[in-house]
Amino acid sequence: MPTSPAIRDYGSRQLLRFLLLTGGMYLLWFFGYEQWLALDGRLDLALCANIAQTSARLLQTAGFDAVVAPNNAYLLLMSGHPSVIVGIPCNGLVLYALFGGFVLAFPGPWRRKLWFIPAGMVLIWVLNILRVAALAINHSYAYQSVYFNHHYTYTFVVYGCIFGLWMLWAKRLAVYDRQHSAPSTTFAGA
Repeated sequence: MPTSPAIRDYGSRQLLRFLLLTGGMYLLWFFGYEQWLALDGRLDLALCANIAQTSARLLQTAGFDAVVAPNNAYLLLMSGHPSVIVGIPCNGLVLYALFGGFVLAFPGPWRRKLWFIPAGMVLIWVLNILRVAALAINHSYAYQSVYFNHHYTYTFVVYGCIFGLWMLWAKRLAVYDRQHSAPSTTFAGA
C-alpha cells in the first residue's frame, strides 16, 4: 500500500527527532553523570544503601531474619551471615535513565510522559528491591545457583519488564488523540 509524501516526511522527521534527542540525552548522561555525579559517588552510594535497606525491610516483613550490616550500609545479612552486597552497577540508576530517556525521546503526549516516567521508575525500583531480596533468599537456601540467577534470571526479568514498559508506551500511551495524530492521508481537493 503506497504512502503519501506527507506521511513519509512526518516519519522521517520523527526518526530524526528521536535520534537527535537520544544523542543529546547520551551527551547529558556522559557529561552530567559519568564526568561529575559518578566521580562524586554520593548519589550511587545513597541508591545502594536505599536498595539494601528496603530489601532488608521487605525480607523482615516476610518473616526472614534480615538486616543491613551495621558497619556496611550496602551489605544485606541473612541470619547474621553476609548475603548480598548492593554494588553501584546494581543500584538501578542506569536503568532509570535508560527507561526515562527512551520515553522522553519517543514521541507522545507530555502529560502522559509526566506520570509514566516516574511510575515506570518506581516500578523498576520495586523490581530491584524484589531482585535483591530474592537473591538474599537464594543465597541462604541454594547458594550454588546465585551466580546464574544474578547474571541471567533476574537480569532477564528486569530487562523484560523494562521492555514491556517501553512497548506499553510505544503502542498504547504514546498515541495521540485523533486531532493530534500524524498527518492525514486524505487531502482536500484531491
